[in-house]
Amino acid sequence: MDQSSHSQMEGVSIFRGKVLPEWIDVNDHMNVAYYVLVFDRAIDALWERLGITSEYIETKNCSTFAVECHVTYQKELKENEPYLVTSQILAYDEKRIHHFQRMYHADMKYLTATAEWMNLHVDLTSRRVTPWPQSVVLSLQEFATHQGIFSKPPEVSRKMNIDSPIFMAASQ
Repeated sequence: MDQSSHSQMEGVSIFRGKVLPEWIDVNDHMNVAYYVLVFDRAIDALWERLGITSEYIETKNCSTFAVECHVTYQKELKENEPYLVTSQILAYDEKRIHHFQRMYHADMKYLTATAEWMNLHVDLTSRRVTPWPQSVVLSLQEFATHQGIFSKPPEVSRKMNIDSPIFMAASQ
């Protein structure tokens, strides 16, 4: 884990909460599965801002599917500690959104984890990718415009590897 501290939180504040007792694992910190749960709930909050609400899903019969996620764990959270998740849109097109989230300790303001996502807009009847409606495209444009200018987060598109492995699976 990177023990560095960030004095400034980056991204648009999207979701807050605190670490629940049932999320604590044998290492006495928040279990990895619950980081993903928090990030997923923050996506729901982002979708609300973009107009992808339960009403939208019901009336348009469309939703989003996550097709890829990369999580980095940088500093642990303990029971009852408050967290804050921020979001940034990295890119979008007529059917996809590539976005990035940061989870911070809400009081101490240090970075605890990040998540990079690719989500697709899907027609729930055909189960196929379909274009965003104009209302969502406009919301995406507005969010992207108001999120400010930022540099590409260092965690984006990172590749997992060991520089000098003792063992490495054979490539095919």
